[in-house]
Amino acid sequence: MLEVVAFVPMRHSSERVPGKNYRLLDGAPLFHHMVRTLQGCPEVRQIVIDTDSPTVDEQCAEEFPEVLVLERPEHLLGGETPMTAVLQHDASVVDSDWYLQTHSTSPLLRSSTISAGLAALEAQLERYDSLFSVTRLQTRLYDADFRAVNHDPSVLLRTQDLPPLYEENSGMYIFSRDQIAAGRRIGERPLLFEIDPLESTDIDVEADFVLADTLHRMQREGLL
Repeated sequence: MLEVVAFVPMRHSSERVPGKNYRLLDGAPLFHHMVRTLQGCPEVRQIVIDTDSPTVDEQCAEEFPEVLVLERPEHLLGGETPMTAVLQHDASVVDSDWYLQTHSTSPLLRSSTISAGLAALEAQLERYDSLFSVTRLQTRLYDADFRAVNHDPSVLLRTQDLPPLYEENSGMYIFSRDQIAAGRRIGERPLLFEIDPLESTDIDVEADFVLADTLHRMQREGLL
């Protein structure tokens, strides 16, 4: 079993969805869903939340005392700070051979999916050195200059017959100590781990929050 330390970095403020990390989604603060998801993964030996949020800190102390909360240093605050810099700092504080990073903004990601990703990487370590989750895209795509990316507009293949492309969906990343020490979250030979599009739902704008709330309720009620 590939044991990991799980990082869930989050800031107190959010420009496009104010207070999203601790805003109620399906009856619980958003970040609680990811903590509980990680608690359901036997491979996760420690959950670490890196934050500048007193709200997140207080709620962890009350609800999740086993979670390690790291106060984000002042020089790493701000939306322009690269995530790799934050992860490098966290890895310098909490040592592990392997790390998993998730986002609180992926509340539909399942424990079983994370465990499956860890198992897939462990089984293929001779071939792959890291993992990140992706969403398969089989639709007609163009760049900003109307150039077809993955199809010939004069040959209207069925979309299911188009060669797939893969979108990095921010659901999860698995990387080693050496990789993040070198400032990399994705190695040179990553495993692109496809997950269900519903689980890849990410909250970036207000409409995403409404959608995620609805889907999470349906998932909880067994409708998905």
